[in-house]
Amino acid sequence: MIPPDPIERFRSVYALAEKIDRSILPDPSAMALGTVEDGGQPSVRIVLLKAFDERGFVFYTNYEGRKGRHLLTNPKAALCFYWPTIDIQVRIEGTVTKVAEKEADRYFATRKRPSQIGAWASRQSEPLENPTALDDRVRNYEREFEGKSVPRPKFWSGFRVWPERIEFWKGKPNRLHERHLYTRVGGGWKIETLYP
Repeated sequence: MIPPDPIERFRSVYALAEKIDRSILPDPSAMALGTVEDGGQPSVRIVLLKAFDERGFVFYTNYEGRKGRHLLTNPKAALCFYWPTIDIQVRIEGTVTKVAEKEADRYFATRKRPSQIGAWASRQSEPLENPTALDDRVRNYEREFEGKSVPRPKFWSGFRVWPERIEFWKGKPNRLHERHLYTRVGGGWKIETLYP
């Protein structure tokens, strides 16, 4: 029987991925994120899932970087997880919103201090002025926040992908893969089994 709730199904599959030895799967939270810029050019990169629930799937970034600009201009995204050891892929498509300020603050406070400093120092996606520019900026912010807590920069926060489609793909012999597509309809989900 196909599970009726795709979020709970994702929770179960993600728990399996988290049990895989880190020498085989270094980070089960790694996911491909696809965005589209104003002119229609798609772009994809790997980011890390930091939270998920019925409201959607959350990751964090610099709002002034390329992906941040894409998402603020065109708030749609596609996510893709693939865990080869268990031969499962999950594809998610939906609309994007900013996470609440307090939620972003709570998450930022859990980051290691060097990562907090890095959020301030990186002018994400911009060209480096010279080979030492990033190291210089890191040292400057280390001095600025010496002996103090590092606050979250206003330009750094999270996005939540509200899923409109979730597809679970399971590898099978002879490329006769199992595919279940959940499409949001009103307050529920329409479930279809797709040809491989």
